[in-house]
Amino acid sequence: MTAAEFREHGRAVVDWVADYWERVESLPVLSTVPPGAVRAQLPASPPESGEPFPDLLDDMDRVIVPGLTHWQHPGFFAYYPTGASGPAALADLLASGLGVQGMLWQTSPACTELEQHVLDWLAGLIGLPERFTFAGTGGGVVQDGASTAMLVTLLAALHRASDGQVARDGIGSGRYVVYTSTEANCGFEKITRITGLGSSAVRFIQTRADLSMDPEALRAAMAQDVGLGFTPVLVMATVGTTSTGAIDPVGLIGPVCREYGAWLHVDAAYAGVAAICPELRWIHAGVAEFADSYATNPHKWLLTALDFDACYVADRGALTQALSVLPEYLRNGASESGAVVDYRDWQVPVGRRFRALKLWAVIRWYGAAGLREHIRHSVALAQQFASWVRADERFEVLAPHPLSLVCFRLRGDDSANHELLDAVNATGRVFLSHTKVRGAFALRLAIGGTATRREHVAAAWALLAEHASIARHRLGRGDQIDAVSPEIG
Repeated sequence: MTAAEFREHGRAVVDWVADYWERVESLPVLSTVPPGAVRAQLPASPPESGEPFPDLLDDMDRVIVPGLTHWQHPGFFAYYPTGASGPAALADLLASGLGVQGMLWQTSPACTELEQHVLDWLAGLIGLPERFTFAGTGGGVVQDGASTAMLVTLLAALHRASDGQVARDGIGSGRYVVYTSTEANCGFEKITRITGLGSSAVRFIQTRADLSMDPEALRAAMAQDVGLGFTPVLVMATVGTTSTGAIDPVGLIGPVCREYGAWLHVDAAYAGVAAICPELRWIHAGVAEFADSYATNPHKWLLTALDFDACYVADRGALTQALSVLPEYLRNGASESGAVVDYRDWQVPVGRRFRALKLWAVIRWYGAAGLREHIRHSVALAQQFASWVRADERFEVLAPHPLSLVCFRLRGDDSANHELLDAVNATGRVFLSHTKVRGAFALRLAIGGTATRREHVAAAWALLAEHASIARHRLGRGDQIDAVSPEIG
C-alpha cells in the first residue's frame, strides 16, 4: 500500500468509524446471529491474490457488524464500559502507524518517557501518593488489563516474600497463600494458577453487610494460616468489585497486611478513575498509607479504549527484580547507566506497543475538567436510575451504588427476574447483565458509555417497568402499581 493509497483508504476507514458511531444507536445492542453464522459467510481459504480495500469495508457492513455486540451503543449497560472515543481511536492509529516496539528505552526513548510522564499525570489526577510516581520509589506501567496487573504484582510479592528464591527456583515446596474478597475479580484465581500457586492457595474472605471485605475475617484467616506454617504473600483489596461495585476498606485492610508482612495490591480497575473527581476521592482512603501496588483501567470509564490498564508500584525494584532477564543482545549503555526505565522488565511480554499515546491524547483533548464531567455525568445518571427503582414498589435495590453501577431486582422469586432480563435484552434497545447478591438473582445496570445520556437511561427504565408487569402477570402476580415514568429527553 503506497502512501497515496493509505491516504485514500485511511480517510475511508475514518469515515466508516465515524458513520458507525453515528448509527450504532439504530442497531440492536446484542448480536442476534446464531453460532457459526459469521464463519459461514467467510471464504474457506484465504485469497491467492490481493483484494481491493473497499471490499473489506463492504464485508465489515455485511459480515462483521451483524455479528457484533455493540459496546459503544448508548443502551449498553451490561458490563463496565469500554470507553472508545475519537482521541483514543486516532492515537491508536498513530501508534499502529509508528510501529514502535518499546521494550527498551533505547528502542524508542519517546515511547518510554511519554508513558512515564502520562502515568505520573494520571496518578496526580486521581490522588495517588508520590511514591507511586517516578518522582518517588515506584512508578506506573501500562498493562493490557487488570488481570495482568494482578499477575505482575503477585510475582513481585512472591519475589519479596521469598527473598528472590521464587524467581530462581520456582514455587517449589514454598507454602504461600494469597487473600481476596469473595466478591473480587475472577481473574485473581486464574493468575494464581499461572504463577504456579494454584487455586488452593487462594483464601476468599467473607464480606460485611455492604459487600466489602471483612478486615477481621481477613486477620483471622491470616492468623490461622501462619499457625499452620503458611506464608501470607499478598492481599488483593478491590475498589469497585465487578459484581456489585463494592469498595473494600483499604484503610482497615492495610494494617492487617503489615501485621503479617503481606503485599497489598489494590484492584481499582473499574472505579479508580472516579477519584479524578475530588468529591469521589474517598474511594482511595488508605491507598496512600498502605498499598504496595495499585491498578485502574482508563479503558473502562475514562474514554481511552481497549486495552489500557495503569498499574502502579511503590517499589519498582521488587517488580523489576522479579521479571528482569537480560540476554546479551539487549545490553546497551543507557540501560547499564541506570538512568532510564526499560519497560520490558515491568511486564510479562518483552515487546510492547506505544499505548501511552491513547491516554495522552484523551487527557489533552478532554482536559481534567472534561474527564471529571464525564465521570460525574455517569454517577448522576446511576443515582437517578436508582431513585426510579426505589420509587416503584415492585422493585428493590440490592447493593450500595455510590458510583455508576446499580444492582436491583423485582421483588419475589428469581424466575420473574430471569424473564424480565431476557425480555428487555430481546428488544435490542438495551443490554443488561445479571449477578447474584447474597444468593439472590439481580439485574446489573452499569453506566459510563461515551454516548450514553439521560434519555437512554430513562428508556431503559421504561422498558424494565413495562416488561416487569408482563413478567409478574405471567407468574400470577399481577398488580396495579404505577411505575415511575420519567420524562425522556
